[in-house]
Amino acid sequence: MTEKHVENEGPGMSIETDTPPVLAAPTKSSLPTPLLAVAGVVIAALLVGVGVLGWGYLDDRAAEQARTDAVQAATAQAAAMLSYNFNDVDQQLAAAGDGLTGDFRAEYDTLVKETIAPGAKEKKITVEASVQAGAIESASKNDAVVLLYVNQITRSEEMPDAATTGSRVRMEMHKEGDRWLTGRLTPV
Repeated sequence: MTEKHVENEGPGMSIETDTPPVLAAPTKSSLPTPLLAVAGVVIAALLVGVGVLGWGYLDDRAAEQARTDAVQAATAQAAAMLSYNFNDVDQQLAAAGDGLTGDFRAEYDTLVKETIAPGAKEKKITVEASVQAGAIESASKNDAVVLLYVNQITRSEEMPDAATTGSRVRMEMHKEGDRWLTGRLTPV
């Protein structure tokens, strides 16, 4: 049985035909399968690339923050380690020892007890250290080497007029938890 099919030829005109309507056959995706696979690989590669770049960015930000924090910590620690008054040298330098790492702290404590404190008390020495400038020599998220320019004003019973000396020190800083500690102080 054939159905009558009406086709429009234009405004106000129609033609009836006995031909069956043409049904569209189901088609596959307009993109071939290999092209879809390549697109998937490209998208995956882009996502990996974005992830790597994002990780690098976050790592760079952490290293930059470490640079800033390490210089600030080294500046404060150098002033604490190199300044003292003969009246309370033991307490001042013991407090400075709290900002040092294990092995270096033991060396520093020995130096303070055997040399610095007895000499300061005997000669009534007062030293005021101030950091004039500091810069990073190298840094990562948890370690840094900082170069500091330090001025020291020294007074003693023998030399009541202040004597000013300038020096450079290299400080190895290590982050433990949220604190930067000094692992080594070396004159340059």
